[in-house]
Amino acid sequence: MEPTTRPLSGRRAQAARNDQLILEAARQVFVVDPAAPIAAVAERAGVGMSALSRRYRSKEELLQRLAGDGLRRYLAAVEAALADDGDPWAAFAGFMGRIVDADTHSLTVRLAGTFTPTKDLYDDAQRAQELNVRLLERTKAAGAVRADLDVNDLTFIFEQVASVRLDGPDRTRQLRHRYLGLLLDGLRTPAPGPLAGPPPTWAEVSGRWDRPANR
Repeated sequence: MEPTTRPLSGRRAQAARNDQLILEAARQVFVVDPAAPIAAVAERAGVGMSALSRRYRSKEELLQRLAGDGLRRYLAAVEAALADDGDPWAAFAGFMGRIVDADTHSLTVRLAGTFTPTKDLYDDAQRAQELNVRLLERTKAAGAVRADLDVNDLTFIFEQVASVRLDGPDRTRQLRHRYLGLLLDGLRTPAPGPLAGPPPTWAEVSGRWDRPANR
């Protein structure tokens, strides 16, 4: 007999809905203002502070969870690209588009250095980097992307696209994909000009999450 998944009880289902509301509200609040108080998240989510504090003992813990959620979305996207054994360029470009839609790099731009990442976050980030390397190497081996593209360039490409933000989410998404299309054409060009300066290092990329000593 096939195993069945039991539906959540009424109380557990409500708790799960509240948790999702809190995470979505936290993303909206902290992307706009990383210094906002945690009470602003409760207000945006439409839940009481008691409901929020039962799940997250502090703003630091909520930020850690928010970053972890973003990393899990990223990992799912890059794993899906690596599992795609079709056209290497289509898999790579599709991955780039999914990351833009997931908007994971708005969190990086706004939250890096504002809280202390956990070991699990660092481990997930390292895993994401390893998968990035595998995906880019496969795409390069197929001759589908310029040879001088470095894996750490991807982070800043995503951050450039994430910086495009208008009041409406539909228009924001439309413009982000417009500029991603321009960037992808630059990555695929058969006769690229030389790039200025060396690419960023992984230490430069990941080091932004280390909280400065004076904070």
